[in-house]
Formats: sequence, structure tokens, C-alpha cells
Amino acid sequence: MSNVNNTDTAARYTGIAIILHWLVALGLLINVAVIWVYPFFDDQYIRFAIDSHKSIGITLLGLALLRLTWRLSHPPPVYPIKQTVIERFLAKATHILLYGLMLLLPLSGWMHDSAWKAANEVKMYWFGLFEWPRFSWIMELEAQQKEMLHSVFGGFHTWFSYLLYALVVLHLAAAIKHHFSKTQRVRGRGII
Repeated sequence: MSNVNNTDTAARYTGIAIILHWLVALGLLINVAVIWVYPFFDDQYIRFAIDSHKSIGITLLGLALLRLTWRLSHPPPVYPIKQTVIERFLAKATHILLYGLMLLLPLSGWMHDSAWKAANEVKMYWFGLFEWPRFSWIMELEAQQKEMLHSVFGGFHTWFSYLLYALVVLHLAAAIKHHFSKTQRVRGRGII
């Protein structure tokens, strides 16, 4: 068992920040899984999978906004003293990019969906509970413009997802490194 004093507690993320982090992480994992496996579904389940992907994406946008608001009003813990300037820069840059992607991915997907040629006929529902609006300024465009935007926003959505995959791998590697270096420091002091 480790001894925790007030300075250690103050140097940790808040409970709300931790819950929001893991809700977003779980939602992203589920949404990535859904979009990668839906092509293997029977035709009768494909629409359900795509609609679920959209609903999860909109939910993640809301959670990301909550998370960003919480982060701005509750500063994160200080970086470990032993981190180099480059490690601090990479950590900060990765977090900024991750927050940006948590907003840009669902927004680009929402715009991609709004430009879909059948968007006027096929309504979008949030988990089947209520109709979710689309961007009217996109839906009111001429068919050729909508088709072009559908491709553009779809491309952004795809590339943002690939960038997210790379940043998540970097984030996980840093978290694992941080965990093991912290464990080694604590063992060295005889606390564990």
C-alpha cells in the first residue's frame, strides 16, 4: 500500500476528469469497432450499425465538450519533474491534438452525413429515441455541391480517424512509460 498525502492528491486528475476520459475512450473504442466491422454484417443490420456509429459520435461530441469545459476550469496535474522539455512538448501537443480530434471527428462525420444525398429522405435519430438535426445549410445546397461536400467531409473524417489512431498509440505508449517510470521511482523510495 502506498502512502498518499495531500500534495499527492492535489497532483492527480479529478474524479470527473477520469470518468470523462474513460467514457470518451470507451466510446471511441466502440465506435471504431462498429465502423470497422459493419461491412461484414448482414444487410439487415448495416443500417443499424451506421446509425449506431452516428449516435455514438454525437454522444462523444457532447462528452468531448464537457471534458474540454472541465479541463479548462480544472487544470491538469503538473508534469513530472524528470520529464525532458521534448517530452513535455510532445505531451502537450498530443493532448491538444486529441482534444481537437475529439471535436473535429464527430463534426466532420455530422457534416458528411448532412451532405448525404438521401439525408432529406432518411432521418437521423439519436439511438432511435428522437430525431437529430442535420446541418440545414448543407442540406439546402444543390445536389452537385452536396455530393462534393459529402466526399470532402468524408475524406476529412477518414483522415482525422487515422490521425486519432496514431495519437492514441502515442498516448498509450506515454502512459505506459509514465506508469512504469513512476512505479520504479516509488519502489526505489521504499513506498511500495
